[in-house]
Amino acid sequence: MTETIKFEVDADGIALLTIDLPGRSMNVINGDVSRDLSALIEKVADDPAIKGAVITSGKPAFLAGADLGMLGSQAGASSLKDMFEHAHAMNRQMRRLETCGKPFAAAINGLAMGGGLEITLACHYRVCADDPKIQLALPEVKVGLLPGGGGTQRLPRLMGVQASLMYLLKGDSMTPQQAKAGNVVHELAPLAEIVARAKAWIREKADPVQPWDKKGFKVPGGEGPFNPGIVQTFTGASAMAQKETLGNYPAVEAILSCVYEGHQVPMDAALRIESRYFTRLMMDPSSKAMIRSLFINKQAADKLARRPQGVDKFQVKTLGVLGAGMMGAGIAYVSAQAGMNVILLDTTQEAADKGKAYSQGLVDKGVQRGKVSAEKGKALLDRITPTTSYDALEGCDLVIEAVFENREIKDDVTRKTEAAVPDLPVFASNTSTLPISGLAKSFSRTADFIGLHFFSPVDRMPLVEIIMGKDTSQETLARAMDYVGQIRKTPIVVNDSRGFYTSRCFGTYVAEGLAMLADGIVPALIENGGKQAGMPVGPLDVGDAVSIELGYKVREQTKKDLGDAYKAAPGDHIVDKLMELGRLGKKAGKGYYEYPEGGKKFIWPGLTENWPSATDQPDVAEVKKRFLYRQAVEAARCLEENVLTEPADGDIGAIFGWGFAPFTGGPFSLIDAVGAEAFVRECDRLAQQYGARFAPPQLLRDMAAKGESFYGNKAKAAA
Repeated sequence: MTETIKFEVDADGIALLTIDLPGRSMNVINGDVSRDLSALIEKVADDPAIKGAVITSGKPAFLAGADLGMLGSQAGASSLKDMFEHAHAMNRQMRRLETCGKPFAAAINGLAMGGGLEITLACHYRVCADDPKIQLALPEVKVGLLPGGGGTQRLPRLMGVQASLMYLLKGDSMTPQQAKAGNVVHELAPLAEIVARAKAWIREKADPVQPWDKKGFKVPGGEGPFNPGIVQTFTGASAMAQKETLGNYPAVEAILSCVYEGHQVPMDAALRIESRYFTRLMMDPSSKAMIRSLFINKQAADKLARRPQGVDKFQVKTLGVLGAGMMGAGIAYVSAQAGMNVILLDTTQEAADKGKAYSQGLVDKGVQRGKVSAEKGKALLDRITPTTSYDALEGCDLVIEAVFENREIKDDVTRKTEAAVPDLPVFASNTSTLPISGLAKSFSRTADFIGLHFFSPVDRMPLVEIIMGKDTSQETLARAMDYVGQIRKTPIVVNDSRGFYTSRCFGTYVAEGLAMLADGIVPALIENGGKQAGMPVGPLDVGDAVSIELGYKVREQTKKDLGDAYKAAPGDHIVDKLMELGRLGKKAGKGYYEYPEGGKKFIWPGLTENWPSATDQPDVAEVKKRFLYRQAVEAARCLEENVLTEPADGDIGAIFGWGFAPFTGGPFSLIDAVGAEAFVRECDRLAQQYGARFAPPQLLRDMAAKGESFYGNKAKAAA
């Protein structure tokens, strides 16, 4: 018995190692688990009375992988030699397990991710519970790493090179059934029988030598640099990887290199190759940034780390949604999916019914794909009540307004809601731009009014931006966060301002694209430059998708609210012209792009006719820099103005809210990687050349002067 692994030997001399990390809901590989596992491997190997061992878990999941918090703190912090030794430690451990002379079997009772799956791959036999909900995966690529415990070497030797790359390069999960078909596990069994089946193999058929350690082993499907199938696989994979990543994600290239080089040599050499590439990634600042933002900080946000203390837990049992359009319908769906009863209200019964039909469509797809049973799907739909009556909101714990982005309409539905439900605990607005404190004036209890900004499509986008109004109470914030936790979204908390954080910064991406168009930059260079910078799509493309008309209406409302204080953007006249021409965006069938029926969209030729391209075009690197730096400098302004209070919220919100280049770790991580001094110097150049919108705020100038960083010696603007 060790601190993290229970150890027992049965009458047949078969040891059972049950991983059960104290104080954790899920097993992870940390220093304690690694130490205990090494000790028990040696015990099994050295004790002649022990015939073999079964490794399983004492928790519902098998093992979730390495503790990335530990990896994140070590990334980039050690010498190259020290980093390699640390990276190679698990490979040495797994190699000892599979060559110790005793058979090891894995009894996989639940989810096995990353290092958890790699432990099972080093075992000589694998029995997995026959449950389609179990996920088996090597998802390290999603946080800028590669599987560092032998995954890039053992998976290809089990599945074949081509099949393994499908999982290694995307980090996708496989079900037990897929794993069995792909030779990743040997046997499926009912959960209650997996340990017994694993022990039976050790008693009756045990073989302590891995296939790849036997003479004459061949990788399934072919191997070697001259094999036609391997040549074709890597030629295609390299091209597809470049197309998908545009060279921004070194982990993808590293995985390809690991598999290509490693599958040609013996396992010991292959594992050293893997560890070398893993070390390079760990020394890369982008990997550290991705681990921090995409895993550590996101996990903290998902656990409601920013929730005010001392406020009782709040549960939304009945939710009211005002407006059954795309946003309202999506909010209704995810809330009903979380078990809430939902009152979906609109001005006509037809509109309300249409909003519920959106959920019907999602449920139907889920049933067809086997994601949800027909019975559960029906129960979800039964929880949504479409209506036109405000009286139906009686008994709601929370009402979310999701009507048009028009102050008068929002004021009207807010007043009607309070009149019908005067004791409503919390009222929230889904506005994406209008200041919450202003909207709260239509509600008598401004302390109970808050912003909940969802992103479209709601069922797929993970972020919710929670906006504190001037009078919003800490109790209301806690309740709003509890609701976001119920629907399993990731919350960030910001303070009130026009556009808040996400809409304000996202708007600079589209606006910079229009400024470039006005400067005479070729539209194709603008679009490709945006994508090469790491954004999901080009600025003109996303401008069409969001709607040129919507952007115009938001701008006009802003001009009305600000009066003479409104500052025109370089591309405002382009939007005016498109509105005049009726080019309102994708929904209208025409905008910056043309959308021929049944054909592929293409950039509208009229863009260059109305705004001719300049003779001299900038380098794509300059275009990429303008896009990233423009967004990052706006994010820094938000922190300086206390719209944001934490850089971590800014990075999470940027990546999961509007798709800011994930490989950077977010705008604040980008500034840290560049260095405050260098970033300020470059922003000054951009401001001089393109306009004051690039001018760095005083916060950054002060940080540059003091040699500070957001994640090093400066935690927040107030520090």
